[in-house]
Amino acid sequence: MVTQNWLYDATLYIYALSLLFYFSDFVDRNRRAKQIGTGLLIFVWIMQTVFLVHRILSHLDMTSFTLFEYLFIFSWLLVTISLVISRFFSIEFIVFFVNVVGFSVLALNLFGLGSGASLARWEIVKQLLYVHISLMICAYAVFTIGAIFSGMYLFLHSKLKSKRWTAAVRRLPSLELTGRYMSLCTLIGTPLLTLSLAVAITSILTEARYELLYDWKVLTSLLAWLLYIGTFLQRRWIDVPVWKTARWNLFSFTILILSLVMNKASSFHSWS
Repeated sequence: MVTQNWLYDATLYIYALSLLFYFSDFVDRNRRAKQIGTGLLIFVWIMQTVFLVHRILSHLDMTSFTLFEYLFIFSWLLVTISLVISRFFSIEFIVFFVNVVGFSVLALNLFGLGSGASLARWEIVKQLLYVHISLMICAYAVFTIGAIFSGMYLFLHSKLKSKRWTAAVRRLPSLELTGRYMSLCTLIGTPLLTLSLAVAITSILTEARYELLYDWKVLTSLLAWLLYIGTFLQRRWIDVPVWKTARWNLFSFTILILSLVMNKASSFHSWS
């Protein structure tokens, strides 16, 4: 676990899961994902409230409050305000952005801001790196499936364009369905990659190992992340053809694999 307090840990993880669903709605309007994200956010608010009441009861003298408590209250207020906005106002994207800030404050509170941190700084960094690796493995798995669908889409597109109906073409899913699965994989993988890189970079900054920011593995991972973000921009605001998005996906995946191959030449994992 990231801290010794299971309630704080659970709140943090569920908060991250809620943001993944909100990110899905942010990128490609998805009412179901937004509803799930809101439900998880309500659960986060309940858990935060329980944690907050416990901290207040154990610090009845408000002068003994540390910066940890104040930042936690700030995060709790952001969640509260975002839920009110979601319930009574129709303002697109505001809930997502408010909770990105709220989650960041909650996560940063792990790094000993005040006397509230439960673990030594290096122990926190080490545990967060476990989270980074877990998220990155999940991202690799999802992006691999997305790359396969991208290849299938390009294959189908070329065969249909040339009107060459083969047995393989008949056995594959439709072009529309293949494109939808490809987009879904990118939609799931990108926030996983985003959270993984955010955790890794935060760990580097916490230990003041700034030279690792120029490590080739870190740079190629960031490049792959930017390319996948570009995929969303293409599909949502530029409306490029799906076959071009499939090519972009394959190129992004190639850069991501290059980052994996660079493990031996990188000092990042040897440091961690």
